[in-house]
Amino acid sequence: MPLLEREEYIEQAYLYRMMALRLAQAMPTQDLLELLKHEILATSKLALAIDYLSADLKLHGLMSPAMQKLGHYFAPFQTFLVSEAEREKGRFDLSQALLILEREAGYRATGTTPQGMFLYQFESLSRNRLNYDRGLTAIAQDPLFDAAWREWILLVRKQVGFLDVADLIYLRSEQQRVDQLRKQHGEPDDAPAKEPLFGVKEGRIAWANRGRDPLLLFSALHRQLGYPEVPKTDFSDKQLDLLPALMRRMERLESRLKMIDEEQRGIFDLTKLYAKPEQPPKSDLDELL
Repeated sequence: MPLLEREEYIEQAYLYRMMALRLAQAMPTQDLLELLKHEILATSKLALAIDYLSADLKLHGLMSPAMQKLGHYFAPFQTFLVSEAEREKGRFDLSQALLILEREAGYRATGTTPQGMFLYQFESLSRNRLNYDRGLTAIAQDPLFDAAWREWILLVRKQVGFLDVADLIYLRSEQQRVDQLRKQHGEPDDAPAKEPLFGVKEGRIAWANRGRDPLLLFSALHRQLGYPEVPKTDFSDKQLDLLPALMRRMERLESRLKMIDEEQRGIFDLTKLYAKPEQPPKSDLDELL
């Protein structure tokens, strides 16, 4: 697939942002796409893509198959995120996927680099615990990456979990070549070195974060080089909202079990469930008497 024009990525970012906002209001996805179709720039190709997404969504109930068929427009990683969010047994939420897609499309619109895009997409996999095998395969198919990048990304797919991601980045950075020349006292190695994919700064940051949590590596890259940061999910608020509901449900279950036990033992008092008659309000005359 070719790279799209800047206006397409701007409209994509708007689409994903509006979908995330209105899904929070419990709007059906089908109705949401129909409404947003009239807000999207009519001269963009996204308007035609929304028509196809809406029609296929009504037929299959999913968006990812239609996005996969529109592979010339939607990037493989975009389709992968939506497909992971639509999995019945998955814990990845569609709202979170839309937030990631919005920031990714905005980054493409403002001008992206292969280094920044790979780090953003790989961080999305790490933070949300998505499948590395399918995710890195989708990343390698992005038209932003050339043959050298695709070869390295597929190598990372095989080595992730066995080697530290900081080591993988450092070994393909300009910093690693500089360090190698220093050890050889400025004499170049006879073996042909592979073309570095990352610069000196990325290599130094990766070297400083070897053996540490990969999220610390990504955080340092955000601070030092201004690479886009993946939206974080606030699980604490969801847990705080969930605990009271679970407690109330447990209390109802306990009361029902107690009633069943009392009924089986023949000591259940049905009068406890009767509503108490309301007392009529007292008048001033009643108080004097």
